[in-house]
Amino acid sequence: MTDAPDIGELNPADRTLMGPGPSDVHPRVLRSMATPLVGYLDPSFVEVMNDVQEGLRYVFRTDNEYTLAVSGTGSAAMEAAFVNLVEPGETVLVPSNGYFGGRMGEMAERAGGDVVTVDAPWGEPLDPADVEAAFDEHQPTVLGFVHGETSTGVRQGDIDELTDIAHAHDAYVVADTVASLGGVEFRTDEWDLDLVYSGSQKCLSAPPGASPLTLSDRAMEKVRNRETRPNSWYLDLEGLWSYWGDDPQYHHTGMTSTLYALRESLRMVAEEGVEAGWARHRRMAGALKAGVEAMGLELLPADEHWLPSLNAVRIPGAADGDALTTHLLEEEGIEIAGGLGDLAGEVVRVGCMGHSARPSNVLRTVGALGRALEVQGVDVDTDAGVAATNRELGE
Repeated sequence: MTDAPDIGELNPADRTLMGPGPSDVHPRVLRSMATPLVGYLDPSFVEVMNDVQEGLRYVFRTDNEYTLAVSGTGSAAMEAAFVNLVEPGETVLVPSNGYFGGRMGEMAERAGGDVVTVDAPWGEPLDPADVEAAFDEHQPTVLGFVHGETSTGVRQGDIDELTDIAHAHDAYVVADTVASLGGVEFRTDEWDLDLVYSGSQKCLSAPPGASPLTLSDRAMEKVRNRETRPNSWYLDLEGLWSYWGDDPQYHHTGMTSTLYALRESLRMVAEEGVEAGWARHRRMAGALKAGVEAMGLELLPADEHWLPSLNAVRIPGAADGDALTTHLLEEEGIEIAGGLGDLAGEVVRVGCMGHSARPSNVLRTVGALGRALEVQGVDVDTDAGVAATNRELGE
């Protein structure tokens, strides 16, 4: 028999989380997770679930009845979206302009869909004219798009145009807001979206594991009238709704402590005001943007497509992106991330999300990035970057 392992006391590193997620978690949210457990059908826990639903409706800007949190990270919510809305043989249109558009396509394909893409370069949003041309050519029944592409720092605009195009073809629209919900303006009902999903660990600043999802009556009707059962029991939205609906029934064990945390984070969103939260994220990210630009660097997307919650900073050709992220982590205690996919080695990704989006973090990160580049012999003006950040912050 194997001897008992010698597992020491938990002592994780003290980091400032300024990457693509998770973000720093407010002490109030951490404290909520120490609340005693109750059963997943205990009346007091059902009240917690109800509070989470109301908080999610507020942050999604929706009156959708079918609003819940999926057990799992944002990818679980993405899979729930496609495995429920897509039946075998249906044509699904997804974007090719980022890493997570590609993941949409893989999940739709595994659900049995016939996946086609609408193309745009990495670093640019989808053009509605290209989306319309793809509909005319392929006649998809589901359109997926990424509101805030974590791999590129691009915010997809023209959302009402995309939904108009899809609905004119009687198609359903799925929106990924994992990197944007709570940090960037998003209006589910006003923009007439069918299904929107997100993650808990980014702009909402809760731990990963309880992923928001909302769907319209029209989308739920499609789910309920499927000819084939979804190929996931765990993520079947009809089954999930039997737990989250008005008369909760056992489906699977609820993620008690994780929902406590999500409830507290949504409570904090409501206290600040969701629109005030959008403005705070933009102000903090604007200071970050001003700082890196004053150092002589630039962001990947054009200003009109900038995603405040995730900033893709182009690194000079002489710089080593992996060495940059390692230096910030080991020498400064700050987590940022390198590029993904087509942008590997070309950018570093700096988040400005949730509780991480505050002046002290932004100022430290700008200075640390400049110093890390200087260590590599790259000619940047760190002092100018810090000064520009301070001016934007009013410090």
